[in-house]
Amino acid sequence: MLFYKVEGMLMNNGAENEDSRRAQREAARRIYMKSEDYNHKRGRDAYCFVSESSDGLLTAGMIADQAEDAQHTAEVFLNDIGCPLKDMTFSEVTIGNIQQMLGRSDHNGFIEDAGEILEKFGIDRAIGRHGRGIEFGENMIDDCTRKEITGKVDRYLLGETLLPELDRIYAGSTSKKAQGHPVHYMLQTDNVDTRREGSKLLLQALYANGRVSSKRYCFLNFRPGEDFSVMAYDSLYHVCAGSAVVVRYLANDDSEEDGVANSERDTIERLCEVAKRHRNQVLTIFCLPRECKHAKAMFYENLGSMTMVEVREDDTDHTRAMDFLKLLAKENHVRTDKALFAKLDPEKGYLAAELRSIFDEWYNAKLKTSIYPQYKDLQVVKQEVVKAAPKGSAYDDLQEMIGLSEAKAVIKKALNYYKMQKLYEDKGVKPGSPAMHMVFTGNPGTAKTTAARLFARIMKDNGLLSKGQLVEVGRGDLVGKYVGWTAQTVQAKFKAAKGGVLFIDEAYSLVDDRSGSFGDEAINTIVQEMENHREDVVVIFAGYPNEMEKFLQKNPGLRSRIAFHVPFADYNANELVRIAQMMGKSKGVCFEEEALAKLTSAFEAARKQSDFGNGRYVRNLLEQAKMNQASRLLEYDFDAITAEEIKTIKAEDIVIPEVKTEVKRTIGFAC
Repeated sequence: MLFYKVEGMLMNNGAENEDSRRAQREAARRIYMKSEDYNHKRGRDAYCFVSESSDGLLTAGMIADQAEDAQHTAEVFLNDIGCPLKDMTFSEVTIGNIQQMLGRSDHNGFIEDAGEILEKFGIDRAIGRHGRGIEFGENMIDDCTRKEITGKVDRYLLGETLLPELDRIYAGSTSKKAQGHPVHYMLQTDNVDTRREGSKLLLQALYANGRVSSKRYCFLNFRPGEDFSVMAYDSLYHVCAGSAVVVRYLANDDSEEDGVANSERDTIERLCEVAKRHRNQVLTIFCLPRECKHAKAMFYENLGSMTMVEVREDDTDHTRAMDFLKLLAKENHVRTDKALFAKLDPEKGYLAAELRSIFDEWYNAKLKTSIYPQYKDLQVVKQEVVKAAPKGSAYDDLQEMIGLSEAKAVIKKALNYYKMQKLYEDKGVKPGSPAMHMVFTGNPGTAKTTAARLFARIMKDNGLLSKGQLVEVGRGDLVGKYVGWTAQTVQAKFKAAKGGVLFIDEAYSLVDDRSGSFGDEAINTIVQEMENHREDVVVIFAGYPNEMEKFLQKNPGLRSRIAFHVPFADYNANELVRIAQMMGKSKGVCFEEEALAKLTSAFEAARKQSDFGNGRYVRNLLEQAKMNQASRLLEYDFDAITAEEIKTIKAEDIVIPEVKTEVKRTIGFAC
């Protein structure tokens, strides 16, 4: 399906009174009636309409099944409705353009209902006007000669696989009409520029030789296990008849034979199903990461009778790497030197993206030292980034918390890791998307939830997350009451946590002894959603140390997706005293010296209990001390009580708990 835009000056300009709204409405009505009559006679192979008419300039649009004689069809239409043009321009446009033009036509009264036209040609389902659409982008193929295309191949080191295919494309005579697609393509690269430009070079050659009818092509991103509407996706392919679809499959190839692998297979099966159905009308270019054997094998299993031509980046030896650097230097009008070539390892093979990064780093240094030496003493931005301290008040709040030394070290490590991912790009190393999922293990009251809330804010402040909210859930929030509800419930929680942290407390409560239970469904869905949302949701599992270890042992797929394990140790007596002082300060009270000594004894005794609650215990003890203080002060003469006495907790207000000890039972007599 092709979309066109026509513009030109009306030959009969001036015949209408432009200042009269009534005259404009009448003119629009006449155009509408004549357009309806023309399109009714024409049938479904094309639809023509006027979009705008102002100051003698008219804009029209056309939806056509075939490219042949499209311009002639537009001229016949304009003459038929009494709007012949001079200085007419005729160009192909995107789906988005034609949608906007139909909207303006509807607004100006040249058509009855833009929505009906979109529905008539199946465009509405593709763009999501009703129900679930598909998120896609569009671009136009530039006209390019074979020499220009071949010259660009060298810039992306695609010659070994792309040049033979270009020879095949240019073999024989150029076709005036696309007659199906003998082959489709599998482009494997980790570099965004190589992926984009490699696809464009293929499409430029195919269009120049009449292998695709349309200059317009669509591109989409899919992730393993991603849910999407097959109906909407199929509708997009229908709208793209005569053009191409570039499917960018963003896999990381670490899937295992668990819920993620199954959901990934489902995604690939649906992508291939639609591509096969439209293989003679729509050219498909599948783009995968360079090393993606697992997903690639599944694509080939499901592509059936489609013939795929693989395009991959070349591995370069030392000589070819040097030649590539020389080419970049020539393009930038600068001479090479030993410092540039010294950056190459003679024993290593390089990809184009790595060599560009090497060149860029050398070129930036050369600009400052040789070409503009007045700037040689100024620091580069990345050095400032390395030295920069973590941002935000939440990081300061975490550092001020009592204890939590390992938790503080982990968040520092996580921030440094994320910072280095940004800097690795300067070295030509693929940074990937770091998984930031964590496990918090510790007894009650060790500040796991508080630390998680601060982690969320810290990651937002430092660019790891977009929103930084904390969504706290337990088993009851994830497991549905009926079959099929659990997966939807888990997905809804991940959606709520998008851009923030999903905190799953006592995650091991999801595990039970029944295979195929709702708990298993919840865990499998969690693993799948962790993969789907690895860039925009951080999952933190929290619970008791022993139970959490058993939980992870039962779920190896889950363990492999957790980047950081953070133990929260019980507080010692001195730390608990400091916590009590902080809590007291927030409530406007303080402790006398004897009270602090008694607190230390109380905490040392309490820590021996099996159900010791750490921070929670401190909070309860403080509340009990305040109640004891109130009872003590009631015995005083109220008028004699000072503000200082009201603020001070004394030793007598603190009650040391009785330590529960286990009694050993023996059989027989004891001495």
